[in-house]
Order: sequence, then C-alpha cells, then structure tokens
Amino acid sequence: MDAKNIDELARRIAGLMPESATRFQEEIEKNLKAGLKGVLQKMDLVTREEYDVQTAILERSREKLAQLEQRVAELEAKIGN
Repeated sequence: MDAKNIDELARRIAGLMPESATRFQEEIEKNLKAGLKGVLQKMDLVTREEYDVQTAILERSREKLAQLEQRVAELEAKIGN
C-alpha cells in the first residue's frame, strides 16, 4: 500500500471521529498514518507489481516443467521399446 492510500485511509478514519475531536484531527491523522504504516510493514506485503512479476515467473516455470515432463516421458518411452 503506497503512501497516498495510507494518507487517504487515515483521513477517512479521522473523519469518522466525533465533531468534538475535529480540532485534533490533524494530530489524529498523523498518528493514524504512523500506526497504519507500522502495521502494514509488519505484514510484509508486496506491491501489485511484485505480485504480477512473480505470477508471470511462476507461470513460465509451470510451462517449462510441463515441457520437461513431456520430454522425460518421451525418452522413457524410447528406452522402454
């Protein structure tokens, strides 16, 4: 989650505070941002881009494995004849 999304989420949460807390809204937002960043960092999340790259690598690996399995089966068939 990027900083822009964290800022927006903190702003939304702070907006849910009662009107009496509005004078503290800036401080509340600041503390929420810091807290959210800390929690998200501990979750060890990856970006969508990283996820997409790893998904593509996995798909290529699966295709290569299928090709190798087929080749091994062909070679085993040749040896068996």
